[in-house]
Parts: sequence; C-alpha cells; structure tokens
Amino acid sequence: MVRRTKEEALQTRNRILDAAEQVFYDKGVSRTSLADIAAQAGVTRGAIYWHFENKGDLFTAMFDRVLLPLDELKAPPADGGEDDPIARLATVLKWCLQAASTDPRRRRVFDILFLKCEFVEEMGPVMERHQTSMREGVGKIEADLMLAIEKGQLPADLDTRRSALYIHAFIGGFLRDTLLLPASDDFASHIDGFIDACLDALRTSHALRKTPAKAGRRH
Repeated sequence: MVRRTKEEALQTRNRILDAAEQVFYDKGVSRTSLADIAAQAGVTRGAIYWHFENKGDLFTAMFDRVLLPLDELKAPPADGGEDDPIARLATVLKWCLQAASTDPRRRRVFDILFLKCEFVEEMGPVMERHQTSMREGVGKIEADLMLAIEKGQLPADLDTRRSALYIHAFIGGFLRDTLLLPASDDFASHIDGFIDACLDALRTSHALRKTPAKAGRRH
C-alpha cells in the first residue's frame, strides 16, 4: 500500500509537471497561474502545493527534467575522449544542437525559457540555475580547449576564455534562431557545418589569439 501511494504521488507530480510545461508553452510563464496548471492537470491547487512551494519551484522542477544544451559537457569524457578533446567537443556540441532541434520536450522547454519567461522575483531560482549552467558550460569548454592545446590540436596562443565565450554565444544564438524561425530555415541540416566552422575558427582566426603584451616604453 505504501509503495502504491508513493507511485501514485509520483504519477500526480509528473502529471502536474506535464501540465505546467504545456500551459507555460501556450500562455507564457507570467500569464500562467497555479489554477491554470491545476485545471490542465485535473488536480486541485492543494495538490500542487503538496508537491511544490510556488510557481518558481514548479518551473524549476519542470526545467530540471531536461538538460540544458551544454549540460552534457559536464559529463566525464567517453573512453578515448581525453586523447582527442576536439573530436569529443565537436561530438557533444553537435549532439546538443541536434537534440535541441528535434526533441519535442526540449524544444518546448527551451522555447519557454528563452522566449516566454520573465525573470521576475518568483523566478529568481530559475535565473540562478540558468546562470550557473552558463558559467559551468563556458568553464568546461575552456577546459577542453586547454586540453586540446596540450595535445597540439590548437594554437598555443589561443585565447581560451574568448574562444569558449565565442562558442557558447554561438550555441545560445543558434537555439534562439531555431526557436524564432522554426519553419523558415532548416537549421538542423546545417549543424555539422556550423560546429566545424566554429572549430576551424579556433585554429585559424587571429581574432581568437591572445593579445601580445605591449613592450615597455624606453626612457
């Protein structure tokens, strides 16, 4: 009986999260009330409060069901990944964008986050979670670039911080564009070329190299 009760509670929680995802997507976060979510889920507002403290807590739980585009970079490298960090980085980045482009749940959640969410006070934890993920994503990209330099795959004078920010900015821009223009261009078909172009820029662009220290003035 206890096990059945726990399973029923989990089913109710998931039904609430499914309903929240759909209503947030349809109406936007600020225009959605807990009553709207309760009606969509077929539960009472009390049932929502039994599982979640407030709308921000509910949004965070919904959001945590999918990985952010660069969350995959935090995972340990696959076998051999440390021997070819550029190949690993390319594989992960391409997989991130393909999944974000083709998986319906990811697309809905990213659409809500990027286009239909106002980061007002009650959404503070969501903003913090997003900012933390961005910082960690940039840091992991930079770590992979530094490893690639050690392996001789990238120029020794590459500005790894600038390059990591460049790649991260591209990922964010790609996601917003593919959400805003879902039918006008087939972004998914260009993903391999986009990522290869980014990595080629790391090897060849002088704009991504470290700025030489200025020589001291002679007296």
